[in-house]
Amino acid sequence: MFDNAYYQEYRRKKEEEWEALCKRCGGCCGIFEDPCKHLKKDDNGKYFCEIYNDRFGVRESVGGKKFKCVHISQILNRNWFNDRTCAYKINLKMPWLKSLK
Repeated sequence: MFDNAYYQEYRRKKEEEWEALCKRCGGCCGIFEDPCKHLKKDDNGKYFCEIYNDRFGVRESVGGKKFKCVHISQILNRNWFNDRTCAYKINLKMPWLKSLK
């Protein structure tokens, strides 16, 4: 029998693992080109989205360009400046590196 509570907990943990991969470089949010207006830098030099929980949908860059913010998994097949350092892309290409940490 399907245990919905178990499944929801499993999904929550997997989402936490996925989120933990991010190094907060800001690359996927345009920091190296024309960043999203909601991208901010913390005291440790890491980037974060000031509207993270409500980020999806049409947004605007600092330069005024409109774009659609989507889940990172939807753009991993695209390229952006300095994307070779993206932890999500590295994990997809070489998942064994995650186990070496």
